[in-house]
Amino acid sequence: MGLGEGKGDNPQDGWCWLVSEQFSATLSLPRAKRVDFKGRMAHRTLLCLLLVAVVLAKPADEEKKSRVHSEKLSDEEHFVNDEHNVDYDHEAFLGEDEARTFDQLTPEESKDRLSKIVDKIDLDHDGTVTETELKTWIEYTQKRYITEDVKRQWSANNPENKKTLYWPDYKAMVYGFMDNMDPSELDDDAEGMTYAEMMKRDQRRWEMADKDNDGGLSLEEFTDFLHPEEAEHMQSIVVTETMEDIDKDKDGKISLKEYIGDMYRGGDDEFEPAWVSNERDQFREFRDKDGDGYLDTEEVKGWIIPPDYNHSEAEAKHLIYEADTDGDKVLTKEEILNKYDVFVGSQATDFGEALVRHDEF
Repeated sequence: MGLGEGKGDNPQDGWCWLVSEQFSATLSLPRAKRVDFKGRMAHRTLLCLLLVAVVLAKPADEEKKSRVHSEKLSDEEHFVNDEHNVDYDHEAFLGEDEARTFDQLTPEESKDRLSKIVDKIDLDHDGTVTETELKTWIEYTQKRYITEDVKRQWSANNPENKKTLYWPDYKAMVYGFMDNMDPSELDDDAEGMTYAEMMKRDQRRWEMADKDNDGGLSLEEFTDFLHPEEAEHMQSIVVTETMEDIDKDKDGKISLKEYIGDMYRGGDDEFEPAWVSNERDQFREFRDKDGDGYLDTEEVKGWIIPPDYNHSEAEAKHLIYEADTDGDKVLTKEEILNKYDVFVGSQATDFGEALVRHDEF
């Protein structure tokens, strides 16, 4: 189990468990190991379904698995063959989900709804959008998915909405099913970890997220627990978990074979995608700083948590450059609407739901 499943790149994201009827029938909860098994047959049925889900969720071997945090703001490339790709800007400005439905609106509808978004970006209501305001907005759209995920899981694991969620209660909700399992079942592993190992890892992360050491997590601490890559004081646990996931021979370092094996599982007789060769070059030329053929803890950190590069700030500068016709380094609503295709494309996203959610911003 490891990082690299989608934007969150959370070490727990790869685990998709079926949730009992008391909670939610979904396969997408990042940490939803919340299975309340009703008897042995129900447990085994769910396990069978789980195996199907794991197989279906397995990335195609030709697809690249990423463990890097703080990645660019969009899955799109900002430049393709030296040509500017506005789809990158659209996803950065709107968020990926909203950007998917651009073709639903006419240019007139697009401008009208973009106008309302501009009013929300202009925090001091002075009629202009500064680089700082634009950067703040981009950061908000990018982190919104984290907020929504935390709220969902906080409600699921803390139905009484107490101010503090304590480990024994969380453990009972998430790992209570273990009480009804045979010892042999407890030793079964999935993607390399047993249930007991999973629980031990979660408890270790819980304790690190518990800043005041009271045994429980506030909503803020729970956020750090679910998404440690977003909290500076949790970065060491992200590195530790990554090392544990990839370092198969447990020698405290990651070899080139282990590095590639974590991303690509093709057989020796299969045609190897071009990106695999590129990743070998990346390992040798950039990841392995001391050239000893392995990645140590610091090299892993430099890989999965790159040194500071503020993508939101860079994108804000870029958007202002594209739309600032009078060169005063700020954008008026008119300038933004005149260049609306830079922000939302020739057809805009459906902001109906987005506008409601953005009210809290």
